Amino acid sequence: MSKSLVFLSFFIFGTLYAQEKKIGTVYFKFDQYSIDKNQEQAVVDFVREIDTTNLESIQVYGYCDDRGNNDYNLTLSQNRVNAVRKILIANGFNKSKIVIVEGKGRVLIDNFSGESLADIRSKNRRVDLLVVKRNSFGKGLYNSFQDHHEVGDRIFLENIFFELGSSNLTEASKKELDRIAEILQKNKGIEFEIRGHVCCTPNFYKDAIDRATKERKLSLNRAKNVFRYLISRNINSLRMNYRGLGNQFPLGKGDDYDRRVEFLITKN
Repeated sequence: MSKSLVFLSFFIFGTLYAQEKKIGTVYFKFDQYSIDKNQEQAVVDFVREIDTTNLESIQVYGYCDDRGNNDYNLTLSQNRVNAVRKILIANGFNKSKIVIVEGKGRVLIDNFSGESLADIRSKNRRVDLLVVKRNSFGKGLYNSFQDHHEVGDRIFLENIFFELGSSNLTEASKKELDRIAEILQKNKGIEFEIRGHVCCTPNFYKDAIDRATKERKLSLNRAKNVFRYLISRNINSLRMNYRGLGNQFPLGKGDDYDRRVEFLITKN
């Protein structure tokens, strides 16, 4: 691999309000993921400008252009993400606030953008940084999808439940997700995060054990299974990501309601 980037630039998209927005993008040259000293300094300067006292978390996503096979591009996009993450941590950014670091692989060509093929590909070779402002998760809670959503809205789906200690989707849950997939196909501009939750776990544990894998990743696995099921129903994976929140956010309605997933709207 080469050891330089074509350029590095950050774009601030206005005030964050109480919602999640893309705040920065790192662009890479074809088949590269290393960052030189000058560009590293640009990342450092950017981090110093962030008001960390008002920041709940940051998410980092990597992408590639459409050339190369899926496995290679997935690895390359993950290497790009890891390179940015290392700079953040090395320069004092709290790594516990970097809650998702994910390479998403290649982005397919959009033939309707009106741009040249070279321009489209250069914009797809990137890492995006998204931030979540503190206290952004207490507003806009719904129990079904609405005709219009704001960024930061949460949808708690009452018909998607799990058995105790299980991340497997029930048949009733699959039927509900089929209905949701139809809604998402009609509203292709919506992007979202799938958030898994658990109940019945002592406070000194953040998550519960998944009986199937014997790992303390039950909430993550619940969110991941919803993510995979929606992909099987032709929902583009680039529209969504998933995250496990463990037992941190009980609804106060009983254990059945805390074995759940929620959707957080990140773009509308």
